[in-house]
Amino acid sequence: MKNFKGKVAVITGAGSGLGREFAERAAELGMKLVLADVQADALERATDELLAGGAEVLAMVCDVSKGAHVQELADAAIARFHGIHLVFNNAGVGSGGLVWENTQADWEWVLGVNLWGVIHGVRVFMHAMLECARRDPDYEGHIVNTASMAGLLNAPAMGVYNVSKHAVVSLSESLYHDLQLVKAPIGASVLCPYFVPTGIHQSHRNRPEDLKPEVRPTASQLAAQAVTSKAVESGKVSATDVSRITFDAIREGQFYIYSHPQALGGVRERMEAIVQGVNPPDPYAATPHVREMLRSRL
Repeated sequence: MKNFKGKVAVITGAGSGLGREFAERAAELGMKLVLADVQADALERATDELLAGGAEVLAMVCDVSKGAHVQELADAAIARFHGIHLVFNNAGVGSGGLVWENTQADWEWVLGVNLWGVIHGVRVFMHAMLECARRDPDYEGHIVNTASMAGLLNAPAMGVYNVSKHAVVSLSESLYHDLQLVKAPIGASVLCPYFVPTGIHQSHRNRPEDLKPEVRPTASQLAAQAVTSKAVESGKVSATDVSRITFDAIREGQFYIYSHPQALGGVRERMEAIVQGVNPPDPYAATPHVREMLRSRL
């Protein structure tokens, strides 16, 4: 996708973090914005700021874990702007702890947002985008699914999050191949950020009442939260940087998008272990202090 001006961008998780920066960059490029977030106050602030800057904005409170909400978002986008060209399936939450200590509610919450949110986004928006392409022979579109480096690596005490993000990588690769198979004028990318200062380590603030934990967090869950918070807050690559990198990748039709390409050494080691059939390597081999910090809190 080369031309952004006048086109329509749909962004979930648009109230803060990466989603907010995607919206800012899209507005700078002259795009019309469809913004969605489960946190109404953050969405309202983002919308007001973008409207003040002259952007055309449609904003909706949306729980992406619910397919009906995502369908309503797509229907509203088509009704308002008569097309959809760029989709960021970006909404996400974080949770950690030893994998056997995560409750059913933990799994349902994280997979509901991180995986089902992307499934619904792909399922719903692809139909709308393909219909736009059928009507317009010059149509070009793109869809970006936000995964994580946790979709390529498996750090300990992050199992539920790792599972959700690995599934998003797989879904995105499948989408890419399916689009290539039918020669659709739509590109696909998977974004795999590492530790970027966003609010994801505070995502429990938006956890639904019916999925809130009924027991106190375990030591491993508290440890994972502490380590993740420190890593995220100390990140040197900003959400603005990631937004710029992402839009550059969209222009170039690049599938894999990394915020920290220097972290790919661990991915290479993991792939080599898989091919050689040896046990998984230590994901903290290059940063043993992180492993020890985590272990000391268990």
